[in-house]
Amino acid sequence: MGGSFNPAHPGHRHVAQRALHMLRLDQVWLLVSPGNPLKPRAGMAPFAERLASATAIGDGVRVIATGIEAAIGERYSARTLERLSQLFPRTRFVWIIGADNLWQLPRWRQWRDLARRTPIAVLPRPGWTRKALQGAAAATLRRARRAPAALLQAPDAGWALIPAREHPASATALRRAAARRAETPAAAEAAEPLFVAGMRR
Repeated sequence: MGGSFNPAHPGHRHVAQRALHMLRLDQVWLLVSPGNPLKPRAGMAPFAERLASATAIGDGVRVIATGIEAAIGERYSARTLERLSQLFPRTRFVWIIGADNLWQLPRWRQWRDLARRTPIAVLPRPGWTRKALQGAAAATLRRARRAPAALLQAPDAGWALIPAREHPASATALRRAAARRAETPAAAEAAEPLFVAGMRR
């Protein structure tokens, strides 16, 4: 499950736990991107800070934050998955994305190669799910769509929409709230913490 995690939040934890349960996965790796090519650098927290926030929402056993993309020198998802398959040849990977990323998938480098090689689990996102299912990627991959229970049963890759409630958490909203608190120190002291270490999504 790749992302900037700028910062990680309960919505990410919700997606990871739902994918674990519905697909009966062994683990979900939170792949913290060293730098998303489709996102501006302005406003992007340092890598170590983003990795720490992803670690805080995992449990270290079933949901694990990792900086492996930075370690292997990759930042494009298709190449990351190709490299991970080489490093872990006995592991079958599933790419977990939100509906917003299904919508923008045609902007990703080598996205057709990724979809051809790797099963994709799509989780609902507020304001994006219906739009994504009517988008270019869903249309291009319509013959590869599977029921969630069948996603990992077929020998070939495919994609499935995983039923889940749409979690309202947003990294953009959290950054804006943090900026407002920074402007009003008194309010910041009374604010609730954004993350609780050790909580599972």
